[in-house]
Amino acid sequence: MAVTSLQTNVPHGLKMAPSHALRCCQRAVNWVPVLFINLVVGWSYYAYVVELCVYTIPNNAERISYLIIFHIFFGMFIWSYWKTIGSKPAGPSKAFSLPRAEKELYEKEERAETQQEILKKVARNLPVYTRTAGGAVRYCDHCQIIKPDRSHHCSTCEMCVLKMDHHCPWVNNCVGFSNYKFFVLFLAYASLYCVVICSTVIQYFIKFWTKKLPDTHAKFHILFLFFVAALFFISILSLLSYHLWLVGKNRTTIEAFRAPIFTNGREKNGFSLGFSRNAAEVFGDQPKYWMFPVFSSLGDGHSFVTRLVHIDPEQANSVLQQNGKSPADGTADPCVLGNNIQHTVDDSKEKHDGGRIVSVTMEREP
Repeated sequence: MAVTSLQTNVPHGLKMAPSHALRCCQRAVNWVPVLFINLVVGWSYYAYVVELCVYTIPNNAERISYLIIFHIFFGMFIWSYWKTIGSKPAGPSKAFSLPRAEKELYEKEERAETQQEILKKVARNLPVYTRTAGGAVRYCDHCQIIKPDRSHHCSTCEMCVLKMDHHCPWVNNCVGFSNYKFFVLFLAYASLYCVVICSTVIQYFIKFWTKKLPDTHAKFHILFLFFVAALFFISILSLLSYHLWLVGKNRTTIEAFRAPIFTNGREKNGFSLGFSRNAAEVFGDQPKYWMFPVFSSLGDGHSFVTRLVHIDPEQANSVLQQNGKSPADGTADPCVLGNNIQHTVDDSKEKHDGGRIVSVTMEREP
């Protein structure tokens, strides 16, 4: 028996080693797009500051003014970019995990219908209102949790991400509740960075192109800098416009392609509360923080006020804090904030849903 066990374990060990090595290689490859972006940005900094401002621009006043404006937008661009990269994706609270008794029943049960009954029983005590296409409670078998509304499992990050928008290879990170504001600001400042470069470089681009300036080592850098900045501006502007549209509609990229499903059916505008309140959920309700990559988004990422179901923020937080568990599992995470948006209701009526009282609003899309 010992020999047989040894023989069966050897191939398993051999399989584990390549799998671990493969995963390490994949993680290294995931940083290639980030490295590429940083190399391009580093070269653009050198081309602009050294080749344009130091070697090409003859006027000191023009040189200084260009450098000041350039570094303001460069600093904001880099700040928001690395905040997007460095912000850890926010995951669901442990309150969304199945209690031990229900988890054992769920794992032992083979019938999908009975498993759903177990999930529905647990979900009654959670602020969960979206369902799968088949009307089932959304459950992640990998993370073994009931998925909060708008959260999805990322196979690259190997975790469920709150209000997941997409996994972006250019930042090697999931864009979601914890860093979506940073991502939008990154696109905005990247566009402005390109605008500053194109608008200040164009006169010297024309002079080099028409041979009004002598051929120097700066010529290649300035010509190429203008082309690269213009191409990046066009591509980034289209992406920025799309995400500003998503912010105005209060949708994620996933929801734009696949509308969320509530208990009463699919509704693409289910989370839309009007442009100003939609924008406030991402940028916050204090204008002084809107332009800076500091976290100011409203809510806790676990529960969302919708056009269909009004969730009392205090009630939602009390649900998450059951059994002594906080939404952030006891950590002081800046992402976990109280949802202090004051939502108005046009016409509302209360109904019972599995022992819960929910308020169904009849708001119109503005």
